[in-house]
Amino acid sequence: VATCARAERANASVASEKIKRGAREFIRGDVRGAIDAFDDAIASDERFSAYMWQRGLALYYAGAYEEAAKQFRLDVAQNPNDTEESVWCFASEAMDPEKGIAYARENMLITGRDSRPVMSSVFALFAEGSEEAATRLREAGRSNASDEFYSALYLGLFYEINGDEERARREIERANRTAYARLSGDYMTDVARVHAKTRSWS
Repeated sequence: VATCARAERANASVASEKIKRGAREFIRGDVRGAIDAFDDAIASDERFSAYMWQRGLALYYAGAYEEAAKQFRLDVAQNPNDTEESVWCFASEAMDPEKGIAYARENMLITGRDSRPVMSSVFALFAEGSEEAATRLREAGRSNASDEFYSALYLGLFYEINGDEERARREIERANRTAYARLSGDYMTDVARVHAKTRSWS
């Protein structure tokens, strides 16, 4: 038993290092390198497979939408209060040419109460798909620096999946200009930068 426990700890340690490597590759904009590292982490310790939201993001930016959606669905099963993973699953399925927005909305994962108030407006935007919901999210983004960033990020994602590149670019660039994006160190601010880079907006 002790030997098995030591082996499990060793596997987890190796997997954790590979996840860190994947995050570094993603932040550099190498989404394929990030996916390889995250896949290596799962190969080292399969227990991590249902918690790899970073892998889902990398898959989205690689255009592997079906696999991205599968990853986010696994994650939401473990963390049913995470609005963001539900939204990223929606975006992945909406961008999947075999599915699309109607499918994504019909199959949207319903999550519990997110501790961040702005996320209720984010969820409503994707669930409703209306300009009224977009306006409410912009208003919610006025609360604080973090909400300003997240409001712009998810407005940008919403416009992208709806094929409105001009407004998508405007919102992502706005997200990247926020003080929160520059100073917080939040991984999602790197997501906004990678979004712009993979779309050749920066």
